[in-house]
Amino acid sequence: MPWLQLILECSADDAPLYSDLLSEQGAAAVTMVDSADQPLFEPAVGTTPLWNNTRVVGLFETDVDLDAVLLELAAARAPEPLPPLRIEQLEDKDWNRAWMDTFQPMRFGNKVWIVPSWHTPPDADGVNILLDPGLAFGTGTHPTTRLCLEWLDGHPPRGAQVIDYGCGSGILAIAAALLGAGSVLCIDNDPQALIATRDNAERNKVEGKLVALLPESTPETVCDLLLANILAGPLMDLAEKFSRLVHAGGQVVLSGILPEQAEAVRESYLPWFEMAAPVEHDGWIRLEGQRK
Repeated sequence: MPWLQLILECSADDAPLYSDLLSEQGAAAVTMVDSADQPLFEPAVGTTPLWNNTRVVGLFETDVDLDAVLLELAAARAPEPLPPLRIEQLEDKDWNRAWMDTFQPMRFGNKVWIVPSWHTPPDADGVNILLDPGLAFGTGTHPTTRLCLEWLDGHPPRGAQVIDYGCGSGILAIAAALLGAGSVLCIDNDPQALIATRDNAERNKVEGKLVALLPESTPETVCDLLLANILAGPLMDLAEKFSRLVHAGGQVVLSGILPEQAEAVRESYLPWFEMAAPVEHDGWIRLEGQRK
């Protein structure tokens, strides 16, 4: 069945109101997306920021009288005018198939692959991580994840004790385990991420190597390698803690850092780590260091 989309170009202040109004008028779904390619980084705890230019999209069945919907919206906003808007027809298709087609196997470095479950691994001899898009971050598509996976591909942690701090979907932990790590402690403050990590570890048959815990449940331990693909602010806050979790000679690999943040993050680790030069990919930075 075809659908109609009512698209409104709104300010961040008006977007929630129009989202509610579209729902009240019978929209089957309402989404809010960035209308001007504006990134949002490190929102304050408890906040849900929106883009300055937010596109609010209401999805309606084709038999809906959109003229009547627009009259209701105008009445609710009077005397303020409606924002710029347009109506588009959305053709019917197999949306599940279209969604699956957007996720193809991806290679990182020489031999690490992320392979959705509906694909056959392109390289039977590669390190194939079976991972589907899900509720937690981390499918390999983001440059920060790529930077970490490429580092692991070039530095297989054979026999190492590894910590994946902020594990998300468990992608880095699973890669480390498949590359020979002896054990991996996965830490995340989101219970859904821990569920995703455990499920993905079982799918990749490395559940015996992984333990997934909330930060407050994590035992004091030391590791050979600590991976943290989070954000610059938390990375700086955690520098001293990470120094206690990595033994002398061990390594730390950090990502989720913008170029203008790299020096501040690097300096926060210098009291405890010998830090290498930053590596950049697609506007993001990876830092690595060795515990003094």
